[in-house]
Amino acid sequence: MLRVLIVDDEPSNIQGLVRYIKWQELGYEQPVTTESGEEALEKLTEAVFDVLISDVSMPGMSGIELVAQAKLLHPQIQVLMISGYNEFEFVQDAINVGAQAYVLKPLKLDEVSNRLTTLRITLEKMRQVLELTSELEKKVSGGLKLVKERFVSDLIAEIPQTDDMLSSWNSLMELPKSIKSLRLIVFGLDHFLSSGKEAKERVLLGSGFHRTVDVGLSDLEPMLFLAQTASDEIVALQINPTPEESVKVEKQLQFIQNMVQEQYGSTVTVGCSRMGGAWADVPLLYKEVKFMMAQSRLIADGQIARHEELNSVGFKDFRLREEFMPSIVQLMESGDAATVGEYMSRIFDLLLSQDPVSFSYVQAFGMSFLSELIRSLKWNNGPEGEMNILMWRRLLDCSSTGQIIELLMEYVNRYMLIDKKEHINQQHNLIRKIACFIEDKIQENWTVKQLSVQFNLNASYLSVLFKKEMGKTISDYVQETRINLAKKLLQDPNIRVYEVADQVGIQTAAYFTYLFKKIVGCTPQEYRDYHYSVDE
Repeated sequence: MLRVLIVDDEPSNIQGLVRYIKWQELGYEQPVTTESGEEALEKLTEAVFDVLISDVSMPGMSGIELVAQAKLLHPQIQVLMISGYNEFEFVQDAINVGAQAYVLKPLKLDEVSNRLTTLRITLEKMRQVLELTSELEKKVSGGLKLVKERFVSDLIAEIPQTDDMLSSWNSLMELPKSIKSLRLIVFGLDHFLSSGKEAKERVLLGSGFHRTVDVGLSDLEPMLFLAQTASDEIVALQINPTPEESVKVEKQLQFIQNMVQEQYGSTVTVGCSRMGGAWADVPLLYKEVKFMMAQSRLIADGQIARHEELNSVGFKDFRLREEFMPSIVQLMESGDAATVGEYMSRIFDLLLSQDPVSFSYVQAFGMSFLSELIRSLKWNNGPEGEMNILMWRRLLDCSSTGQIIELLMEYVNRYMLIDKKEHINQQHNLIRKIACFIEDKIQENWTVKQLSVQFNLNASYLSVLFKKEMGKTISDYVQETRINLAKKLLQDPNIRVYEVADQVGIQTAAYFTYLFKKIVGCTPQEYRDYHYSVDE
C-alpha cells in the first residue's frame, strides 16, 4: 500500500478527502494530514511518503515552496496540487519545481480518484524500471561474454579507458594487470547486405556466422574477448598471447571460413592486426585491419589479410581523406578552436610520419586540404574569396614542408577567428532582437516553443543560446522584464495594483503579488508606499 500526505490550511478540504476518497481500493493507506507547509515538511523529514497532496496557497510556507523541499528530500515522490481557478499561475510554478498533477477547487472526488490512480500507476512503473535495472545489473555482472563484448566495442569506439574506468571494468571481469601485447582479428561476412538475400536468410546466416566464430575460438579464453560489432562482423581481441596461443588462433581461422562456406554457402574475409602494446592502440589497429580487408576484397572474397600486407602509404592517404578531412571541417564549423588545433597536430603528425618526408606528397596534400576547406566552408565570395586566391599562390611558392604546414595552420586560424567573430555577432544580434520582441509583447504569454517558431529556431537551442548571451533563462528574463515594468507603473498612484498586473501580462493580482515579493522582496503595495525613490 502507498503512503500519502495531505496538506491544506482548510480543515474541511482535508476532512472531505480523508472521508470520501476510497483510499484502500485505490491502493493507498489511510492518509497522514497536516494544516501547514512547515508541519508537512517535518513529516517528510521523519518518514517516506509516496504521494504528496498540497494546497497551492497557504499562509507561511506556500505549496510551491513545500514541493521544492519535498523533491529534495524524496526525488521520487509524486505530487498532486490543489488550486483555485484564480491560482493557475501558481500551479505552473509548482509543476516547474516537480508537481505531477493538479485539481481545481471545488474538489470533485472522481477527478481526485483518477489523479491518484494515475500517480499509483506511475509509481508502479517506476518501481518496475528499478527492479528491471537491478536484474539487468545482476545479469551484466554474471554475463561475462556480454561484458567482454561491451569492453571491446568501447575500445574500438575510442572511449578513453581511464584508471577509474579500467577499475570498474575489472570489477566485472578479470583484466590483466599489465598489457605486454594485444592484437585484433576481424571476421567479416562477404556481401551480407547484398540484394537477393531475404530477411530470414540474413538472420540465419548472421546467427550461424556468430555461432561458428564463437565455437571456433571457445577454447582460447580467458584472454580472448569477442564482440559482434555488426550483423556481419565479429572482432576478437587477443590479450598477451603466447606463441602457442597465437598458433592455435591461426589454425582456427581457416576452420571458421570453411565451416561458414560449407554450412551457409558464404565466404568470410579475415583481418589480422599487428601487435599493439596498450588499450589505446585498439582503435588504430581496427582501422588498419578494416582497410586491409577492404583492399583484400578488391582482389577476391574469403581471404586472410595480414598486417604485413598493409599498404601504409595507402592507409595514410585513406585516413587523411576519409577520416581527418571531414572531421577537421566539422570541428572548424563548430568553432572549438582548442580541439581544432589539437586535431591539426594529429593530421601533421600523420602527414610527416613517412621517412623521408616527400615534399611533393605534402604539397599535394596541402592543395587537396585547401580545396576541401574552400569547398566545404564556402569561402568563395568577398574578402575571403580573395584570401583563398592568395593562399593558393603562397602554397605554390612554398619551398619546404614546414612552410606548407605553417600556411595551412594560418588559414585554419584565420578562418576560426573570422568565423567566430561573425558567429558571435549573429548570435548577439539575434538574441537582442528576441529580447526586444519579448519586451514589446510582454502583455502576451509567449512560450519558448512559440518564440522558437517565430524566429525559426529549435526550442532547446534557443533556450541555451539565450542564457549564454543574456546570462539568464527566457523565463527569468520575462519575469524580470515584467517586474521592472511593474515597478515603473507602481510609481503612478492612479493605477491600481490589479491594473499593473494586467498591464505586465500577469493574469491574477494574487500571483502578481507572489511573484513581485519573490523577486523584489516586498509586496507591490509596500513597494509603492515605502521602497522606491524618485530617481528610479
